[in-house]
Amino acid sequence: MKILVIGSGGREHALSWKLAQSPKCDQLFIAPGNGGTGEIATNLEINLKNHQEVIDAVVEYHIDMVVVGPEDPLVNGLVDDLKAQENLKDLLIVGPGKTGAVLEGSKQVAKDFMKKYGVPTAAAEVFDEETIEQGYKFLESLKPPYVLKADGLAAGKGVLITESLEEAKQNLDDLILHKKFGDASAKVLIEEFLKGIELSVFVLTDGKDYVILPEAKDYKRIGDGDTGLNTGGMGAVSPVVFADDEFMKKVEEQVVVPTVKGIQEEGMDYCGFVFIGLMNQSGEPYVIEYNVRMGDPETEVVIPRVKNDLVDLLAAAASGKLAGQKLEVEPYTAATVILVSGGYPEAYEKGKAILFKKPIKTVVPFHAGTKLEDGKLLTNGGRVMAITGLGKNMGEAISRCYKAVDLVEWEGMNYRKDIGFDLQKLGQ
Repeated sequence: MKILVIGSGGREHALSWKLAQSPKCDQLFIAPGNGGTGEIATNLEINLKNHQEVIDAVVEYHIDMVVVGPEDPLVNGLVDDLKAQENLKDLLIVGPGKTGAVLEGSKQVAKDFMKKYGVPTAAAEVFDEETIEQGYKFLESLKPPYVLKADGLAAGKGVLITESLEEAKQNLDDLILHKKFGDASAKVLIEEFLKGIELSVFVLTDGKDYVILPEAKDYKRIGDGDTGLNTGGMGAVSPVVFADDEFMKKVEEQVVVPTVKGIQEEGMDYCGFVFIGLMNQSGEPYVIEYNVRMGDPETEVVIPRVKNDLVDLLAAAASGKLAGQKLEVEPYTAATVILVSGGYPEAYEKGKAILFKKPIKTVVPFHAGTKLEDGKLLTNGGRVMAITGLGKNMGEAISRCYKAVDLVEWEGMNYRKDIGFDLQKLGQ
């Protein structure tokens, strides 16, 4: 089978790394890929905003299956455009069409969906420029902390949380009036704050049946101790110590089953992953958000723990034959530490030479914001590399990560020093 993975981040590198291990994968392509993916696949220089370029590549390289990694192409209808091609009727596609991708494309649609299908979630209201005064009053009715979310896609940074009512009102102004995230914040969801511990649960579905993948916890803040600005994610661990069998049974019954039922009843074009951002509040699951793809950096710890042939699983989903598929999970722990450019998540420089003091052997370095130029590996983004370690327990996995981190350097490199430490304490 010839497979094309869409995307260029650590998520796509991890998916490709797993797909390349399958005897069913004859040729693997990644569009556009990054400075590390070329070691396991063929990078294709494609502009993902130009869907015709993707269609042309599928035809030219006789692709059998397309796996769409990031949210932007899904929300913008890449899957719909592929399915509209008469000559690609046999193409297997992993990723929802626009009718399904709206669960991530609009926080308001997602919240209405949760209410309709009885999925537990925080109370919330949506406001825009015309109703901003009502937004101020709604904030006054809430207890701190105050949570504001841009309705549209904001690259994982569209959530603002503050203890101050005045700052919350200023955040509302910044989002709606000053367009902090452009059109994505034309509408803003103000949400009741949920107290608890966050985790991410991942589901692979063909629109009617599903398998639940290993859970993970990611670390969004730039600084140690969860301080500083929100980022796209600074690290992740899997499994999660507090997600025991009892809790995960609640997640399946109260969240996964009604979500998949809702997808089916709404007639959504949905084949692919559902990322469910959860809060464990006193042992009860509440949904913070849906994403319509795998998370990043969670993919870098979830996918290494999947024992199944990933080609078989994805092909079953894409052909509507997921019923009866059983997920096998590796017994070890996975941890990943994200290495970022200096200044990230604000302004940062690209083009810094990445040096390895010696070959990394005990972990898997998944590339994200890297590129190869004249044979040199350079930084090419904010989140540059995910260093993933595997171990018989969390302590061993984390230790391997940080030992490998010491072998990588570039000017301005930054990373968190405490990934997984909180869960180690919980597990003691």
